[in-house]
Amino acid sequence: MQMTYSARVPEGAEAVLIPGGLVTPHGRWAPVATPGMDAIEEATTGQRAYRLAPEGDEIAVTFRFDPSCGAYPDAIFTPHPSRFTRYADDLVAEVDDIAGDRAGLERARAVANHVAARFTYGHPEARFNDGFEVVPALGCGLVEGSCVDINTYFIAALRAAGIEAGYVTGFFFPEEKGGTCEDGHCWVVTRIDGASAEWDIAHHLKLGRRDIHPGLNPKPGRRLACFHSMGLAFPDLGISEMTALIEPVAVLGGEVIPFEAPRIRLAFSGIR
Repeated sequence: MQMTYSARVPEGAEAVLIPGGLVTPHGRWAPVATPGMDAIEEATTGQRAYRLAPEGDEIAVTFRFDPSCGAYPDAIFTPHPSRFTRYADDLVAEVDDIAGDRAGLERARAVANHVAARFTYGHPEARFNDGFEVVPALGCGLVEGSCVDINTYFIAALRAAGIEAGYVTGFFFPEEKGGTCEDGHCWVVTRIDGASAEWDIAHHLKLGRRDIHPGLNPKPGRRLACFHSMGLAFPDLGISEMTALIEPVAVLGGEVIPFEAPRIRLAFSGIR
């Protein structure tokens, strides 16, 4: 089983930054090395990524599936100080009011349902945490947000509640699209009493559901986890405090440039 990611390279791009893969309980996806692709290290988590020197107007990267499974790495649950991981004192008080004396998975579910009640799914021009050096408490009312926004708040709220949590990035291929998707995706993993659980509030909201349950649900499809964490740094490319590495991106002068209309295709049994 493999995935191909191809796109037109923006004019002037000096490099392409590629996520290096992630071991999970569901297996591992990683890019296939090609000439011109060099391994580099993400400075805050120690993850491996790849720098590709683009040749020509197009790039094509293949990710291959390894069925070998493992626990999520400890680094995914270790927050490194950044505007994406620090949270306001008000958020601690807000979460305490919601979670109360609940423990374990029920405590995490209480936080998840609270977050779901604060967001509508969308892609706003301004994010709820723009201009803040901490993740702010939302209080009452609704805020529009993408999976990135929702999970930024969710992870901060979980950690404010004393729950180990991490941010997973990669791809989601909806069942009805037959092995294609348009862009990357992100979701959350918790570790409670040594057991991990995944959460996807954005997919619940897109389906009109606010009663959140753990699991790679509720939208049928296939997920590919390729990287983790927020507030990333790649000194080799002059990049600091990058929101997240969700999919391959072009780099110019230390700035990240998302690819326009990438072609993303999954090939596995029954789909070619």
